[in-house]
Amino acid sequence: MTTSRSSVDVDVRVITEGEFADWQRALNTGFLRPPTLSPEVVEARRRQFVPGRLLGAFDGGRCVATFRSFDQEVTAVGGTPVQADAISNVTVSPTHRRRGLLSRMMTRDLAAAKERGDVVATLIAAEYPIYGRYGFGPATTTAEWTVDVPRTGLDPRWAGPDDGGRVDLVDGEDVRKFGPDLHERLRRAQPGVVSRDELWWQLHTGAVRFHATWDEPFYALYRSPAGEMEGLVAYGCDDTWGDSKQPLNTATVRGLIATTPAAERALWHYLCSIDWVVKVKSGGRAPDDLLPQLLPDPRAARITTQADWLWVRLLDVVRAFEMRTYEGTGALVLEVADRAGLAGGRYLLDASPQGASVEPTSRAADLTLDVGDLAALWLGDASVVRLAALGRVREERAGAAREADALLRTSRRPWCPDVF
Repeated sequence: MTTSRSSVDVDVRVITEGEFADWQRALNTGFLRPPTLSPEVVEARRRQFVPGRLLGAFDGGRCVATFRSFDQEVTAVGGTPVQADAISNVTVSPTHRRRGLLSRMMTRDLAAAKERGDVVATLIAAEYPIYGRYGFGPATTTAEWTVDVPRTGLDPRWAGPDDGGRVDLVDGEDVRKFGPDLHERLRRAQPGVVSRDELWWQLHTGAVRFHATWDEPFYALYRSPAGEMEGLVAYGCDDTWGDSKQPLNTATVRGLIATTPAAERALWHYLCSIDWVVKVKSGGRAPDDLLPQLLPDPRAARITTQADWLWVRLLDVVRAFEMRTYEGTGALVLEVADRAGLAGGRYLLDASPQGASVEPTSRAADLTLDVGDLAALWLGDASVVRLAALGRVREERAGAAREADALLRTSRRPWCPDVF
């Protein structure tokens, strides 16, 4: 990256609590939001201030770039929670672009994460080309469906689940009570899901507000025939009417978690049964979500968004690949290039359904790849064969790419439901 002559005059440092309001102004500027925040909003957002984890770049006393990281767990294949350095609030003001400020902040944060013993770093990338430079790879994909309700073939007289369960409307206080346990059960089963702290639940139910206005959603809870809570959806509705006084409303899902297929079916059917609603927007889902096949006519659901979502940066290859599970048995030697020097090397992965070991080796490599491409493979979504066809993985031994796919890929695709 080209560094301007004046970049050395910009001080990149850990911010103090007294600099937090200026840091927030720079954050809003970078995200093209009104820069000035009310004192009440600044104080609410101060809950995210963790000493040592917020970085800022200062030029002449003004904050011109922002960076925040925080502790997180991301679920590996098999359900093990893996300690992650979650990165968010990354901005550079338009007056200070192309001066290497992001590189300085990222280098500092990743070094600290490695020193702490974090296994991976994670982020949601606003722009695709930025983070591959720092060893991140896209490890999950998100998809959004738009459902044309009249075309679904569902009985418009639907009045509740036909399995003996029930759907009830609840309020934010109920969500804060029941939601965390539901989410914990989901993330024990779904690779790619990240942890949520108490502040997350407060923000998403309006108990704490980071914005001047709060648009309260509806919440619906599914209980199984045995009374077990197995699903929760938050959604909002617009107010659209046609020229002939016909309702043309859209229900937009803000979040839906379900621990059983029965709960998924019940909640999607519930959303498609709401009076006046003619379209349902699913919000971000896994690209192999069950939604279309839960409808009598799957063509009523069409994908309107599909893109990369959770990006992962490996900090400890040994622990990352030993903490996930494998359905098959095999051994691979991986030559991993990492220009930052954090996780590169040659590793022997020896895996089976009983567990895995990873250790440095001098054996000849089977595959050579960048640390970012290895990160894209970690959660089981990307294909080694496909990456080899794209020239991003070099097969040193014939057949190694197909063997790697058989070992690393998962039967269901990983999914991260959160933005952070």
